[in-house]
Amino acid sequence: MYSIAIHGGAGTILKSQLTADMEKAYSGSLFAALQAGERILKEGGAALDAVTAAVKLLEDDPLFNAGKGSVFTFNEKHEMDASIMNGANRACGAVAGVSNVKNPVLLARMVMEQTEHVLLSGEGAEELAHEKGLVFEPDSYFFSEFRHRQWKQVHQSGTTSLDHLDEKKFGTVGAVALDDQGNLAAATSTGGMTNKKYNRIGDTPLIGSGTYANNETCAVSCTGHGEFFIRQVTAYDISCLMEYRGLSLSEACTLVVKNKLVELGGEGGVIAVDRKGNIEMVFNSEGMYRGRAGSNLPAEVAIYG
Repeated sequence: MYSIAIHGGAGTILKSQLTADMEKAYSGSLFAALQAGERILKEGGAALDAVTAAVKLLEDDPLFNAGKGSVFTFNEKHEMDASIMNGANRACGAVAGVSNVKNPVLLARMVMEQTEHVLLSGEGAEELAHEKGLVFEPDSYFFSEFRHRQWKQVHQSGTTSLDHLDEKKFGTVGAVALDDQGNLAAATSTGGMTNKKYNRIGDTPLIGSGTYANNETCAVSCTGHGEFFIRQVTAYDISCLMEYRGLSLSEACTLVVKNKLVELGGEGGVIAVDRKGNIEMVFNSEGMYRGRAGSNLPAEVAIYG
């Protein structure tokens, strides 16, 4: 038995704001990432490999605010964050504020598997990537006219924006999975906030806030206004509610996303899978780019609420 879920960000995503062509493009990209992860699970592969493959594909897609599609910072640069966690032994790795690394999720996994550390940042993380031969890309690879136009709009106002200025979208990508061996895994990646200053870091690279996996409970990947997810320790909170209060995955996700986050003023959503293969994709925003599949569940993607 296996299960997998992916997300490509949440927020004010309305059918009236997406053209038919854009909707088709987003759905196609989500489906491709979902299939990449599911293919590994179908063949008896590891949940860790499945979430890595799904997130890597989303990082390579300019439609999403991660990797190639990352938004611009105040200084017109790109600063990317990513994390990954193995539910079997709770090993994890994360990177924050890295530039020019083509796939931050691969670097996060490298931190987990090839160092004694959990979280590396900036130039130090990039140094590791160079040492291990990860692919770097020039600034031009990460440039898109769409993202630059967003940046110019916000830059002139001097404020920080989420992902899309007009649509209020929280741009993050992520995946969670359960494999045939009963192991859970989660991974998350983001380009952060448009026009952000001071090397701001959100919840994505913080284990327990944006990403968490524990074979005894669940695997979680978050997307939303990161500061609130950090304050709520959202991903770990869902696991804790299952472990200590005996809540189901559905009950835990609903309580955290629909109640606890809302009380703080936090907007966004989570994808999660438990050790029985149950999948939840819960959000308190207008929509969330998402998809799910399993050994007993046909692959499907969705965008709106």
